[in-house]
Amino acid sequence: MTLPNPSFPQLSTETNADPITLYWQPTENHFSGDLSRLVTGYAADRVVQHDGPAYASLYAAGSILQVAARIFMRPHANGARPIIWGSGLLHPVDASFVRNVDIALVRGPVTAALLGVSSRQFGDPGLLIAEALGFNATQQDQIGLVPDGDHCDSPELVALAARDPRLILIDVRQSAETVCAQVASCAHIYTSALNGLIAADAYGVSSTWMDPGDVPLLPYYDYAAAIERPLSVPLPWADLGDHLRRLSPAGRLPYADAIAAAQAALHTTFPAPLRASTDAVAVEIDATQTDTPRG
Repeated sequence: MTLPNPSFPQLSTETNADPITLYWQPTENHFSGDLSRLVTGYAADRVVQHDGPAYASLYAAGSILQVAARIFMRPHANGARPIIWGSGLLHPVDASFVRNVDIALVRGPVTAALLGVSSRQFGDPGLLIAEALGFNATQQDQIGLVPDGDHCDSPELVALAARDPRLILIDVRQSAETVCAQVASCAHIYTSALNGLIAADAYGVSSTWMDPGDVPLLPYYDYAAAIERPLSVPLPWADLGDHLRRLSPAGRLPYADAIAAAQAALHTTFPAPLRASTDAVAVEIDATQTDTPRG
C-alpha cells in the first residue's frame, strides 16, 4: 500500500471550531499523554481533547496502532475513519485494518513494513515538543536518568542519584513541561523510556538507551530507524556507573539532519482539514474524558 496524498473526506462531524478528539492511552505516565496533546495542539493550532479509541478523529504519537487494528478491523458502524499521524506499533498485527483508516504518516519504517505501507517519510510527533513548548533551556553539566514509569521509584536509581551530584532523576509521571525542562538542561540522558529518547533528540541532547525490561523493543527500533539513529542493544542499568566514567562530551547529534527531516515531514503531513482556520488557541484538555464506550 502506497501512502496517498489524502484529502481525508470522511472526518467526524467536528469542525475547526471544535476541539480535536485525540486518542492516547491513559496512564499514570503523564508525560506520555501530555506529549501527544501538546504537539497535536501545536501542529493543528487548536484545542485538543481526549476521546476513546473508537471515537477519536486522530491517533497521534505513541505505540497505539494495535488498538486501532482491533477496533477498525471492520468499517466503523458510523463510517468514521480516524487519521493516523506519527503513531506506531507495539507489536505486529493483522494489517487489514489499514483499509478502514486514513494514514497521513507512521512513526517509522518498521511500522510501515508491518502494515504494508510504502513511504519514505516518517516521524514521531514527540519530536516537535521543543517547538510546541517554545523554550530552550541552557544545558548544564548534569546527567539525567529517565527510567520508564514502572521504575521511577527504583531504590537503586534513587540511591545512585543521591550519591552523585551530577545526576538528576527525572520522573516521567510529571507533566511534559516539567520533564522537558529537565531533559533540555542536561548534558546527557540515560533513559529506558522511548519518550525520554524522543525528548532528548528534540532538544539536541545526547542520550543512551537503557534496558526497558520486559517492554517490547519494536517501538525503539522503529523510532530510531526513522531518524537514522544507530541503535544496537540497550545498556543494562547495572552498567551505568562504568558507562558514566567513560562518558565524553557530545556536540551536535550526528543524526540531527535526519531529525530535522522527520520534523519537516510531521509538519507537511499533518491533515489540513484538522488545522485551525482561525487565530491560535490555547491547548487544553478535558480531564473528564475517558475511554468509556458510548451508549
